[in-house]
Amino acid sequence: MTKFDCLIVDDEPDIRELLELTLSRMGLSTASTGTLSEARNELSSHSFRLCLTDMRLPDGDGIELVEHISEKWPEMPVAVITAHGNMELAIKALKNGAFDFISKPVDLKVLRNLVETALKLPGIDENSQGLKKHPAEKPETPELFGSSTAIEAIRKMTTKLARSQAPVHISGESGTGKELAARMIHAQGPRSDHPFVAVNCGAIPQELMESEFFGHVKGSFTGAIADKSGLFQVANHGTLFLDEIADLPMIMQVKLLRAIQEKSIRPIGGTSEKAIDVRIISATHKDLHKLVDDGLFRQDLYYRINVIELDLPALREHPEDLPGLIDFCLDKICRKNAISRPEIDQEAMQVLINHHYPGNVRELENILEGAVALHDDGKIMPNNLKLNRTGYSNILEENQDLSLETRIEHFEKEIIEAALNQHRWNKADVAEFLGISLRQLRYKISKLGLDKRSESSKL
Repeated sequence: MTKFDCLIVDDEPDIRELLELTLSRMGLSTASTGTLSEARNELSSHSFRLCLTDMRLPDGDGIELVEHISEKWPEMPVAVITAHGNMELAIKALKNGAFDFISKPVDLKVLRNLVETALKLPGIDENSQGLKKHPAEKPETPELFGSSTAIEAIRKMTTKLARSQAPVHISGESGTGKELAARMIHAQGPRSDHPFVAVNCGAIPQELMESEFFGHVKGSFTGAIADKSGLFQVANHGTLFLDEIADLPMIMQVKLLRAIQEKSIRPIGGTSEKAIDVRIISATHKDLHKLVDDGLFRQDLYYRINVIELDLPALREHPEDLPGLIDFCLDKICRKNAISRPEIDQEAMQVLINHHYPGNVRELENILEGAVALHDDGKIMPNNLKLNRTGYSNILEENQDLSLETRIEHFEKEIIEAALNQHRWNKADVAEFLGISLRQLRYKISKLGLDKRSESSKL
């Protein structure tokens, strides 16, 4: 069976010729065809490492070919070529298993980046034009802890998502490990040798957002004393993780959408577009679909970033992982602080297992960090565990005449105050722990009257 690097499928001879010439200059061998049926014949007769296919073919469409290859040769990446601006078809192809897409007229630099990235996928042999039996070793992959069915399903999904360049949106409550899941996808994919850049969208002041994302040139505004690369440029060829994307103001949502669709950015004060090659992974603990319905998040951006959704389970949804997770977190904390690991009293362990963990794994880690700092005689006791156990049950029992709105406000106040005390009033850490922006936290502290307590708490 003859082996080729790439199968090119397009009914326009000029496009086929352009693609063949570009790939041959990269040292790659190609075979080309103009119809869906001929492409299927080529695939059954020869071996390929990659397929580039137009979306519109005389006897079918590119999505049919994507599905055919995904079923028969799941290790082979397929990239689709779409008409300029036809994002709906591109997104549909990604949902059906396409590795990535490129728009016409084909930008040759974007094409080369796409092909190079595709051929770096684990299992693709750069030398023999076949599949490796023993993929090259990669740096250690970040790992979600747990052996429950829920966690195993997340692991399998991150491995599958690593073989695509489709935008992924990770949903889940605060503290469930959304950034860790994003890092797992990056580390297992062809971009693992390039940067993983994480940004909390709610932590950037609105007036600095455009500069932070797209960079600026010297002299473009007061204070721009030198050229600055934005996050897209820093993450070039790698992954840009947009955490708490729901906190982006509407004007930045428009600019982000354009950057993702055009695969290019223009720094503030710049006179030309700069091509960027990044994979977008986003996350939030909020309900993006509801925000779209409420007019607070752009629908077109929602569909662009939410091509594939990965929903992380809350800790209470896989309680069987809790005992092992407690040991794992305790070991990590003690290694980080270079101290010997204390034992956990049996009653203290039961308290930890019975706790509800509204803050999920992050809350568990914070509780254990506090317990390690407070324990005596090499053993963590129940009184070393600073859990917020007053909660809503006391509000319901002790305040029978309160309205729902007042009960919720009381509950919110208790949660925020407990988090502030737990993090020694470090507002940036508290905002991250609660999964809200720093601006939102400051507003709530003022609204709930907690700012009046802040000075006395530091005495």
